[in-house]
Formats: sequence, structure tokens, C-alpha cells
Amino acid sequence: MKYNPDIIKSNRKTVSVEVSPDGKVTLRVPERMTYREIEKFVESRSAWIEKTLEKYNSLSDTDLVPFTDEELSQMTQKAKLIIPPRVEYYAKLMGVSYNKVSVRTVKTRWGSCSSSKNLSFNCLLVLTPPEVMDSVIVHELCHLKEMNHSKRFYNEIYKVMPDYDKYEAWLKSNSIRFIGRLKK
Repeated sequence: MKYNPDIIKSNRKTVSVEVSPDGKVTLRVPERMTYREIEKFVESRSAWIEKTLEKYNSLSDTDLVPFTDEELSQMTQKAKLIIPPRVEYYAKLMGVSYNKVSVRTVKTRWGSCSSSKNLSFNCLLVLTPPEVMDSVIVHELCHLKEMNHSKRFYNEIYKVMPDYDKYEAWLKSNSIRFIGRLKK
């Protein structure tokens, strides 16, 4: 295999790939997955892996200085003040209800929505432009209507945020500058 990834097999249903700032590729795969299937998956994601590796290589050492615990604590506190009112605003606008809103430091995603209507957001969102933060909030709230990423799901997003694609593109281009600074 081209990238010589670390392969972690566990009792899971899906495959995920992670590229760290030091160029290490890690795959998390179901226990039953064969080496050949793993190779095919890596091949299917090779363009994304290459692009991510190039992004990391283009960053300077100062771009990847890990956040301190104090910085992360401050971001979390700030996010806890900013995000819940934004969630409440958009939930009312969209006519959806949710249970809890939590803020944490996450290395792999900006937000999530559970089937029990709990919303979770990455504290690093406070480093993004406000409209980008709002796009993540709207994305997660739309999962309360559609628990998938179907065309209907995206139509719900566009009803609230017609420029959503612009903000999603910003996140894809800039995520590495924030998430890449989280300690392993």
C-alpha cells in the first residue's frame, strides 16, 4: 500500500481515514474487513489523502503549534457562551427542537447530532467566521429533520442558508489550520 497506514480493526461498521500533521495515515476499519478491501478503500480515498498531505506540507511549523490546555479551555468557555444562543435562534427559525447542546474539543468533526436530539459542537468553531459557525449549527439542526446527508437534507439547509456551500468550502480549506493544532 502506498501510504503504509496504521490499521486499527475494531467492532465498527464503517471505515475512517485520518491523516495527522506528521504525515501519518491511520485507518479504522471493521474487524471483518480484508486486506484487499482495505487496499481498495485507500485507493478510493487516495486523492483526498494526497490533498491533505499537501495541505500539511504547505503549513509552516508555527501554523501547527499545538493549542495549549489553557487556550482550549478559553475557547470552550467562549463557545459555551456563543453557540447555545445561536442554536436556539436557528432552531426557532427552523421549527425544530433539541435536547442538549454541548461544546467539546474534537479532532475529527465540527459538530454532531445524536438520534436523541443532542447537539455537540467543536470549541474550535469560535476561531471561524460567524457565518461559518452558523453553517455548522444549521447543518446539525437539519439533522433533526433528516438524519442523513440526502438531497432533502441539503434542501433543508439551503432554505435557511442559501450560501451554505461557500461556508462548507471554507471549512474544508481551513480545517487543517485549526484541527491540525490539536494535540494527539
